[in-house]
Amino acid sequence: MSTLLQHAQIDWDDQGRPHSRQYDDVYFAVNEGIEETKHVFLGQTRLAERFTALPPHACLVIGETGFGTGMNFFCAWQLFDAHAHADARLHFVSVEKYPLGYDDMAKAVRLWPELAAYTEPLLAQYVAVHPGFQQFTFANGRVTLTLLIGDALEQLPQLDAPIDVWFLDGFAPAKNPDMWTPELFAQLARLSHSGTVLGTFTTTGWVRRSLVEAGFAMKKVPGIGKKWEVMSGMYTGPTSSHQYLPWYDRPRGDQGPRQALVIGAGLAGSCTAASLARRGWQVTVLERHDAPACEASGNPQGVLYLKLSAHGTALSQMILSGFGYTRRQLQQLQRGQDWDDCGVLQLAFDSKEAERQGKLAAAFDSGLLRALGREEAEAIAGIALPAGGLFYPEGGWVHPPALCQAQLKHPNIRLLAHQEVLELRKADGLWQAWGGERLLASAPLVVLAGAADVKRFEACAQLPLKRIRGQITRLPATEGSRALGTVVCAEGYVAPPRGDEHTLGASFDFHSDDLAPTVAEHQGNLALLDEISTDLAQRLGAAALDPEQLQGRAAFRCTSPDYLPIVGPVADPAAFAEAYAALGKDARQVPDVPCPWLAGLYVNSGHGSRGLITAPIAGELIAAWASGEPLPLPRAVAEACHPNRFGLRRLIRGK
Repeated sequence: MSTLLQHAQIDWDDQGRPHSRQYDDVYFAVNEGIEETKHVFLGQTRLAERFTALPPHACLVIGETGFGTGMNFFCAWQLFDAHAHADARLHFVSVEKYPLGYDDMAKAVRLWPELAAYTEPLLAQYVAVHPGFQQFTFANGRVTLTLLIGDALEQLPQLDAPIDVWFLDGFAPAKNPDMWTPELFAQLARLSHSGTVLGTFTTTGWVRRSLVEAGFAMKKVPGIGKKWEVMSGMYTGPTSSHQYLPWYDRPRGDQGPRQALVIGAGLAGSCTAASLARRGWQVTVLERHDAPACEASGNPQGVLYLKLSAHGTALSQMILSGFGYTRRQLQQLQRGQDWDDCGVLQLAFDSKEAERQGKLAAAFDSGLLRALGREEAEAIAGIALPAGGLFYPEGGWVHPPALCQAQLKHPNIRLLAHQEVLELRKADGLWQAWGGERLLASAPLVVLAGAADVKRFEACAQLPLKRIRGQITRLPATEGSRALGTVVCAEGYVAPPRGDEHTLGASFDFHSDDLAPTVAEHQGNLALLDEISTDLAQRLGAAALDPEQLQGRAAFRCTSPDYLPIVGPVADPAAFAEAYAALGKDARQVPDVPCPWLAGLYVNSGHGSRGLITAPIAGELIAAWASGEPLPLPRAVAEACHPNRFGLRRLIRGK
C-alpha cells in the first residue's frame, strides 16, 4: 500500500474550470456539469425513487470510482435531502487516487453556489485527508462519506461494504486506462448484491463487455449535451455470502429494536454511543462515576500522538484513518479551550530515533509529517531544544472530557451516572446489566467500553488486556513558558498551556494499582521535562518547584500485547474453542462452521496511549458492524483489531 499522498495537479482554464495535469482532462463540462451528473448518475439509477422508498433507519449505500471535486456526492446528498425520510441514512463511499488540496477543492466547489448547503460542510471538515480510509460525518450523522484515498485497485479490495448503487465515474477510459479494467469490475461485482444498479457516462465497447462478464446486465440509454449515449446496468451475477473467514464474518444483523447499552463513558464509550446514536440507535450509557471521562479520558490535555510505521502495518493504517476522523470531529469543538492544532514535535533524542524518523519522513507526505533540523524545530516550538525531530503540523492537544461530552450530547443518548455494572445476563433476547441485585438497564445490543474492566465479564475474561499506570503533572504557566508553540515529545511530552497551566507527562508504571499521585512520579516527570528542553524547564522555574506541592492525576492506560485495540463482536469463548478445534492440528484449515457469536455483544477497549486517535474511529467500526454498514477501516485492519484474534492464536499455539 502506498503511504505517500499525491494531490491532484490542477490548472484552471479561462472559464474557471479545473483541468487535471495527471490525466490531461477536465473534471466536468462547464455549463452542463451538474445536469450531466443528474442525468447519468442520479437519473439512470432512479435515485429519487430509491430515496423515497427508504424506510426509517435504513441506509442506502452508494459506491463511486473517482471522487474528484465531489459533484456527484453533493448532488446525491441534495436529492437525498429532498426525498428521503428524516430518519433514513445515506452512506457514500468513493475512491480517489489524487485528492484535491484544500485550496483547489474550495475553488472548485464554489463554482456551484446553489450547492453551498452541501459543499461548505465538506470544506469545514476537509482536513487530514491522508492515504487509506477517511470517514466524514455530516447532517448530525444522517450522511456519511468514506473516501478511499489511493489507487482504486489497491483500495477497493480492502472495502467491506454492501453497495446498492454504483457511480462508475473517473476520467475517460482513453485518458485513464489503468482504472477501467476487468479487475476493477470484479471488485464492483464482489461488493454488489442482486439488484445493485450502476450508472456510467462511457459507452466504450470493451468497458460494456467487461461489465457484462463481471455480472452486470448493461444497456445504452440516450445521453445529454455532448454525450449522445450513456450506460446503465444492474447486477445479476452471483453474490457470495461468505467472503471472509467464519471467525471474522459479520454477525447476522438483528432485526429487533435499535436499542443499545454502552458500559463506560470514557472516550471509547462516548464515541461508540455517538456513532450508534447517529445511526438511529437509542443508547443508554452506564457510567460508574458521577460524570463521563473520570478515568484515563479525564486528563486536562491529551496529545494527538501518531506513532506510525514506515511499513504500512495495520496499526499505521488505523492511525492514519483514526487521526483524520478525530481531527474532523474536533472541528466542532472550541479551539484553544477544548483542543488546539498547534502541531506535535517528536524530538530525535538519540541516533536510533533519528534513524526511525528518517524512514518515516521518506514514507509519508510532508502534509502529515516532516523532518526538521534543530534551528527550524526551535523556531516552531518557540524554545531552545536539544535536537530537531519530526513535526506533525496537523497534530496538537485535546481536552478529552470536552470531546467525550460533545459525543454524548446526541438526543438519542441517555447517560446514567453512578451505575456500576457487575454482571451481564441474557434473557428473552436482551442483555441485562445488573449492579448486584438491581437490574440497571437492558437492550438487545451491549458494548463493553470500560478499558481493562471489560475482563470482569465472563465473555471477555480471556482477553489479554493489561493496565499501565500513568501520572501527569500540572505546571502553572509563566510569562516565559507561554512562548511554547507546539506539543514537544521525547520520552515524555509537554503541551502549550491550556488556560493557565501546562500538562507534563506521563509516567509508565506496570506494577502499581494505586491511583494516588506520587511525589516520585512528579520528580520523574520533571526529569522528562529536562530531557525535552532545559530552556523550558528554566522558563517554568522547575528547579524551584516543590514536588510535594505539585498537582497531577494518575489513571490506567489499557493495552493489548500487539498494541492494537480490541474492537468488534464477541464470541462465546468455550464454543469458539470447540468450533475451531481443528486449527490446533492444522492452522491452514477453515472449518465450515459459523462463528458462535454472543449475539449483540461487542467490545471496544485496549487503546493504550493512542485513544484520542483510535477510540473515535473504533466507535464508527462498532456501529458499522452492528448496523450492517460499510466498515470505516480496511477489512484487514478490522480483522487485526478483532477480539477473536486471541482465541485463534490460543488454538493455533495449542494453549
